[in-house]
Amino acid sequence: MFFKGKVKEENPVKLAIIYYSSTGTNYQMAKWAEAAAIEAGADVKLLRIQETAPQEAINSNPAWKAFMEKSKDVPEVQLSDLVWADAFIFSIPTRFGNVPGQVKQFIDTAGGLWYNGKLANKVASAMTSAQNVHGGQEQTLLQIYTTMYHWGVIVATPGYTDPSVFTAGGNPFGTSVTVGKDGQIIEDAKAAVEYQARRTIQVGSWIKAGIQD
Repeated sequence: MFFKGKVKEENPVKLAIIYYSSTGTNYQMAKWAEAAAIEAGADVKLLRIQETAPQEAINSNPAWKAFMEKSKDVPEVQLSDLVWADAFIFSIPTRFGNVPGQVKQFIDTAGGLWYNGKLANKVASAMTSAQNVHGGQEQTLLQIYTTMYHWGVIVATPGYTDPSVFTAGGNPFGTSVTVGKDGQIIEDAKAAVEYQARRTIQVGSWIKAGIQD
């Protein structure tokens, strides 16, 4: 089913778009998702995962340092945001076929919420990026989805449910982009991101309605 419309505005899906980005790729993907989600009628929070890398490492990369300054006013995600949300979209780069350490550190703090059943029956989807085509994108998505399964979250992947999945960045596991040498991501990936956001909201609205019924 191709979802192009809006969710019920009288009871919108609360969507947390949670990203980690060192130089801006996953921030851009998160912003595309945010715009699409707002247009679809969701109540949206755009949140960044805390940067825990040493300052000297950040300073050694001009692009990293510049992006940190640019995005400093984006609110950092808190555990309370996970409780608030009906659905999550994670946008994170791959690190050796796994999630970045910053992301893992945040996830590991959610043990109390998991133990008390505060994360069950929510909906999640994920996006990723790498600097080369076979950089571990799908494995990174599977790694974060493994955590979602433990949380009792319903994973909503794009699958092959929309033509955007067949464009650049399209991936049945979740949008995944390859970053060019100039640091730019292919604009065609925007359609895949927007569709993934709409699909996550649609699945979230079904789950939310079922729980309330």
